[in-house]
Amino acid sequence: MKIILRILFDLALVVLIVVAVMLGTYALRVQHFNASPEAGYHADFYLYVSPSAKQMAHEGKEITILVQPNNSGTNSDDPEVHRQDTWLTGFERHRIADELGVVLLVPAFIRPGEDWFLYTHALDRDTLTTERTDLKRIDLQLIAMIDTARAELSKINIQTDEKIFIQGFSASGMFANRFTILHPERVKAATIGSPGGFPILPVATFNGEQLPYPVGIADLEELTGIQIDPTTYNAIPQLIYMGSTDDNDSLDYTDGWDTADAQLVDRLFGADPLARWDTIEAIYQAAGTNAQFLLVDGVGHDRKALQNYSTEFFKNILDDE
Repeated sequence: MKIILRILFDLALVVLIVVAVMLGTYALRVQHFNASPEAGYHADFYLYVSPSAKQMAHEGKEITILVQPNNSGTNSDDPEVHRQDTWLTGFERHRIADELGVVLLVPAFIRPGEDWFLYTHALDRDTLTTERTDLKRIDLQLIAMIDTARAELSKINIQTDEKIFIQGFSASGMFANRFTILHPERVKAATIGSPGGFPILPVATFNGEQLPYPVGIADLEELTGIQIDPTTYNAIPQLIYMGSTDDNDSLDYTDGWDTADAQLVDRLFGADPLARWDTIEAIYQAAGTNAQFLLVDGVGHDRKALQNYSTEFFKNILDDE
């Protein structure tokens, strides 16, 4: 019995050591920033400086910030639920930051339970119109987080590009997609994975019909006061990708889409993500965007199986600088 207990103890010790090693580098390097309404943001965020980013900064190079919008998949008014998920998201993505030599920023926006129709993690229409103080214009709150991070990094001699990389998959892909069209002046490149079955179209009309946000941009200036700058937006390198067997369609759910808008998409573009794909790509091309569309054969709604396409896309952008 003593031998068995000793073996079990040794195994548990090995597991603890392995976990400590795995978490250690990230846990030691990640910084937690508390919500700061006076600075313009009502949610926490986490910032991870990769070792290679730190080294390149000390060599005098300007570093890029990679924003990974959070997507807890959970409705809860408890910020701690979303903070924990955000920390884990940062842990899962920090190796991407290591590989690219960038700084990783992950916001911890809540996805509310009481006001469940505010699909913050997808930057839906209700999120742009809400007057709820903590969630009002979270796109602008994210910019405030980025600016705070840049100022703090500058204090330790890490100079960063004003323009960010932004990546996302599923709901966070919708966020990345929509943030890019809202604030193209702040985006260097974007990768958008499986954005809920329908990326926002960079046009106001299709076949003579108005396309309201988030179908298109017909009423975006009215909603936000932002006048879209097509020249700046079209210059942004974007990768919009999806697995060929991905049937995850956010239009089937009323938390992310108004019924009328979902019906408009189904009627004009098709009833499922794959049916819409070719028409969406053609619209992006006709609008003059710098967006590449990639449909990966035989893959479903699987971020890990597709992440490498995003990482390689960013790597090519950095290599060309």
